[in-house]
Amino acid sequence: MPSPDQATNGHGTGRSKMIRIGNLAVAAIASLAMSLLIAPTTQAQPDDHVRPQASKQYRLSTQKQASKQKLVLMTKPTEIPKKPHQLLLQVNSNDAAMMNLALNNATNVAQYYRNLGEDVSIEVVTFGPGLHMLRDDTSPVKARIEGLAMSNPEISFKACGNTRENMRKAENKDINLVPQATIVKSGVVRVLELQEQGWSYVKL
Repeated sequence: MPSPDQATNGHGTGRSKMIRIGNLAVAAIASLAMSLLIAPTTQAQPDDHVRPQASKQYRLSTQKQASKQKLVLMTKPTEIPKKPHQLLLQVNSNDAAMMNLALNNATNVAQYYRNLGEDVSIEVVTFGPGLHMLRDDTSPVKARIEGLAMSNPEISFKACGNTRENMRKAENKDINLVPQATIVKSGVVRVLELQEQGWSYVKL
């Protein structure tokens, strides 16, 4: 028969073994749980490293594209749209020399821009005594206007309707104009409106 001490020691030894086994099992479970918890973090680390690199590459690519576009914009010549050429000539004097001067200026300007290949519009506005320039019966430049209109379509002639009506009343007869003339209500108003539209104004 074993002594009481031996029996106690035997039970103690068995109990100690069971405790150690239990501790080992707990440690193994804890280790397994930790590995499961740590593994995703460890696995995510490469992704964390890859993302900043990919993002950096994307930023560099975007910056290069922006630099190329900026360089193209800087090197491309800026095209400034040309303002149309528009000349207004006023004739309000029954003076043949002044009428011929107006036609000379109109012809020279039209030829100048034609040589440059640029468009130009020229308008001769007559009112008051200057209406005689476009009267069929009194114009000293009628033949010249006819030839000029055929070779220079950019030149037009405007006759004041108010002046024509006043002449009709004063002379008690119809006032016929050359075929190249177009009647406007008021020659002065026509001059004002063209200036407001940006036409260059020359008074003779």
